[in-house]
Amino acid sequence: MELSKEVDILIIGSGPTGLGAATRLHQLNHENWLMIDALDKPGGLAATDVTPEGFLFDIGGHVIFSHYKYFDDLLDHALGTGTENWAFHERISYVYTKGRYIPYPFQNNISQLPVEDQIECITGLIEAQLESATACGKPKTFDEWILRVMGKGIANIFMRPYNFKVWATPTTLMQCKWLGERVATVDVNRAIKNVLLKKADAGWGPNATFRFPQQGGTGAIWKAVASLLPKEKIKFSSKVIALNLHKKEVRLESGESFRYNKLLSTMPLDYTLKLVGKPELADQLKHNKTHIIGIGLRGHQPRVHANWIYYPEDNCPSYRATIFSKYGEGNAPPADRLLPTIQMGITPVNDNIVAPGPYWSIMVEVSESEHKPVNKDTIVYDTILGAINVGLMESEDEIVSIHYRKENHGYPIPHIDRDGVLEVALPWLKDHSVWSRGRFGSYKYEVANQDHSLMIGVEAINNMLYEEEEVSLCRPDYVNKGSVKNKIIYEPKMKQE
Repeated sequence: MELSKEVDILIIGSGPTGLGAATRLHQLNHENWLMIDALDKPGGLAATDVTPEGFLFDIGGHVIFSHYKYFDDLLDHALGTGTENWAFHERISYVYTKGRYIPYPFQNNISQLPVEDQIECITGLIEAQLESATACGKPKTFDEWILRVMGKGIANIFMRPYNFKVWATPTTLMQCKWLGERVATVDVNRAIKNVLLKKADAGWGPNATFRFPQQGGTGAIWKAVASLLPKEKIKFSSKVIALNLHKKEVRLESGESFRYNKLLSTMPLDYTLKLVGKPELADQLKHNKTHIIGIGLRGHQPRVHANWIYYPEDNCPSYRATIFSKYGEGNAPPADRLLPTIQMGITPVNDNIVAPGPYWSIMVEVSESEHKPVNKDTIVYDTILGAINVGLMESEDEIVSIHYRKENHGYPIPHIDRDGVLEVALPWLKDHSVWSRGRFGSYKYEVANQDHSLMIGVEAINNMLYEEEEVSLCRPDYVNKGSVKNKIIYEPKMKQE
C-alpha cells in the first residue's frame, strides 16, 4: 500500500472558500500546503458551464458585490479592472405577480399592486405593528418573523409562496436568525406614503449595484484566482471518500491518502459528519436541490428590461429567471454564429436549417426537496412552458440551445434545528484539527455569498496560524454592516508561471 503523503495544511475544495484559504497561505509564504478538489476545475458552485452552441450559464445566480477590501483587491489583481474586464450594472429586478411587474423588493413596492391587494397589505402591516407592540419575545420561525414584520397581506401574496419556491421548505420550519440584509424589512410610514404617491421604491440591498466578468462567466473569476497559485499545490479530480480524525488522514477515490496537521474542509458538513461517524448530526442539517435550466434564444433582448425576475406564483416552476446574456458580453455567442433552431417555444424543430443571431439567454432555477418534489423527466419542458406563461418568452421564440444541470446541494437551509447542530459539530471538528468552512462547510447561508465564502477561508487560515477570530463566520450581522471591509488586506505576490 502506498504511504500517505504528509502536508501541514490540507484544503479540500477549490471553490471561493478554498481559494481564499490558499491565497492567504501563498501571501504569507507558507510553503507546506496542498489544495485538492473532486472536480476538474476550480470554482465549486461558482463555476460556469459552456454549451456546445457557445452560451454560458453559471451554476445559479451569482453577481459580484463585496463587504471586504481583500476580496475586491484579489479579484482586481486576478482578472484586471475596467470595463474591458468587467460589466458594471445597476440592479433592475422585479417580482412578477398578478400579471404585472412589481419592483424588487416587493415589500417596499406594494404601491404597484392592484388596489385590493394594496388594501390587504396595508391592513396587514398596521395589524402587525399593533400586535408587535405587545408581542412577548422574539419570533422563533421565519413565518413568525414575516407575520410580525410584514403582516398577513404581504405574507400570503408574496413572502410565503415565494420563499417556499426558493427553499422548498415551509417557512414554519425555518428559523429567522439568518435574515439580516438578506430580506428587506418594511418601513410602514414609507410604504403607506409610496402607496398614496403611487411611487416605486427599488434601491434597497447590498447588490443594488454589482459587477460581472465580460468573458467567461463567474467561473472565469475563480480560474483567474487559481492561476495566481503554484500549480503543484492544486490537485484536481481528487474526491475524498474517507476521513480519519485520529490519524489526521484523508483517503481519495484514487487510493491516494494524505496526512495533515490541520484540515480546512469545504465539503458539505452533512457529508463530513457522515464520514466521521456522526450521521445523527448530519441528518438534522437540511438542504435543497437546485435544477438550473439555461435557454439560448435567437433574437433581441426580451420585452422586460431586467437583470432578473422573481416568480412567486404557480404558473411557472422557477423561483427566479436571470437574463444571463445581459450580465457579460461573452455570455451569448456572437451574432454571426450560425445555429439551427431546435425548438419554437415548446415545439421541437428538426429541419437543421442554420441562421445567424443575434442571441440572448435566460437562466432559471427550480428548487426541490421532500416537501417539494420535481419531475426531472419533464422539468425542462415545464420550465419553458412556465417562461411562456409569465411572458418571459413567447411560443414562437426560436430556441437554439438548452442546458440542464442538477445540483444535489443547492441552498443550505436555515432550518430550525440548524444552529443546534452547528454549535456542536463545528467546535467538535475544530477540536480534531478540522475547520469545516464555506457555503456548505459551515451551513450559514447568511454568510454564503462569494465574498463571504472567500473571506471565511482567509480568516480560517488566520485562525489556524495566529488564533485570530473568525469574524465572518462568528459575527454575520457585524460583517454584513460593512464593519470589516478593510480588516485584512490582500497584497499580491508575483503571478506563477
